Amino acid sequence: MSDDKEQRILRMFDKSSPNDEDLFETSYVNHIAWSIAVLALGLVVWLAIALVRAENHRHAMERGMCQDPVFKGKVDEACMKTVRSRDYWWEHLWYGVTHVR
Repeated sequence: MSDDKEQRILRMFDKSSPNDEDLFETSYVNHIAWSIAVLALGLVVWLAIALVRAENHRHAMERGMCQDPVFKGKVDEACMKTVRSRDYWWEHLWYGVTHVR
């Protein structure tokens, strides 16, 4: 009698055991999506840094901050590497984004 009850209980819970065949399968869909999102964010940050640097150089050349003292009309390259034409980097970014031609 005890074996009959145990068999019924085991049959009842037989379907609740995990499927060992699918236990270690993984889906890479989320990994691909997150990887693309991280790469896109990195690209946006890289382009923002490039825009800030280009706008800093453009504004410095417009204001005449780095004119070469020896050759008139030329730009001093050493000065261009260290010039800060505005106080904050976000001012360059804002101007560069809002004044697109």
